[in-house]
Amino acid sequence: MHQFEIQRLIDLNAFGFDASFTNSALFMVIAAALITLFALFSMRSGALVPGRMQSVAELSYEFVANMVRDNVGTSGMKYFPFIFTLFMFVLVLNMLGMVPYSFTVTSHIIVTFALAAFIFIGVTLIGFWKHGIGFLKFFVPSGVPFVMLPLLVVIEVISYLTRPVSLSVRLFANMMAGHTMLKVFGSFVVALGLFGGWAALAFMVAFTGLEILVAFLQAYVFAILTCIYLNDALHMH
Repeated sequence: MHQFEIQRLIDLNAFGFDASFTNSALFMVIAAALITLFALFSMRSGALVPGRMQSVAELSYEFVANMVRDNVGTSGMKYFPFIFTLFMFVLVLNMLGMVPYSFTVTSHIIVTFALAAFIFIGVTLIGFWKHGIGFLKFFVPSGVPFVMLPLLVVIEVISYLTRPVSLSVRLFANMMAGHTMLKVFGSFVVALGLFGGWAALAFMVAFTGLEILVAFLQAYVFAILTCIYLNDALHMH
């Protein structure tokens, strides 16, 4: 399990807290740098007939923009920069984790939970900012008999409070489980040798392709659930 080990690269101590620069922080900086460079270089020409990089950038833009429009509506487009940044950040972190000898930042629940908690707090603040105290009606289903309300309100509140947990665990568990599986079958290739290792190797090749798909899918799910939570805060449906 050494592939998940966080290592200090630069020891830092701030007011008694360990604020060391780690391999996890390094790969987050690399991801942010890659996204920034990709956005700058792909759109620097702004050609009417786009090249390959510009086409990928425009497709990424339209993909996330359509996601926001379909799930939040046009009123949610003011939050498009955040959703786009979130999607690209998680996607690049997931893809960087597929590179041999790299570090999968999203395989640590402290990272995914920090992202999910930020989204949860932000969406809740948006809900209260737009609806005021009326946002609490979100936890009171309409058309329900009065005698059932106490039970249903408790269920709705618990469901709402578990959002950051489910959002973070889904991403963390999928990435960690996939990389662990690759490691296990990698050890089978070595252990079984020339006669039996080819079967494990063939599985690894196929599973690597599946992991790349999962890396994209989990970034998509993370972003689309953020859109759904934002829609609840704006429209209270």
